[in-house]
Amino acid sequence: MANTGARLDPYAAFNFTLDIDGLTGVHGFSECTGANSEQDVIEYREGTMDITVIKIPGLKKFGDITLKRGFTTSQDLWLWRKTAMDGSVVRRGGHLVLRDEAGRDALRWKFTNAWPKKYSAPAFNAKTNEVAVEELVLAVEGLELEKPTS
Repeated sequence: MANTGARLDPYAAFNFTLDIDGLTGVHGFSECTGANSEQDVIEYREGTMDITVIKIPGLKKFGDITLKRGFTTSQDLWLWRKTAMDGSVVRRGGHLVLRDEAGRDALRWKFTNAWPKKYSAPAFNAKTNEVAVEELVLAVEGLELEKPTS
């Protein structure tokens, strides 16, 4: 087997940004989980068929995206959540961007119609010296992998 010299190393999971449309300065997250898609399976069988069940695709579902970041003076995430609690849901799109070692966009996931369904203030503990971390959970209605723009 010939060695071509081309090596495809996997991307590092820590090198990412998250942009939310209409919110500035909130893409410095330390953790982002839950960006996924799945689909229900509908099992179908007609009376004239043998005992085999046909499986056809059903409803698409998209996982909630959970974001964590060090707490700062920025209240953008809280204010967005507060509008939903006040009964005025503001849906936003955005991009989760994985970067390569040179800092270029390697992969981009576009999420659509997201709104904050949960906000968690930092956990406080006087016995540790950890960073205060806030958490926001976004309900999303769409997720797709896009070709990088750069």
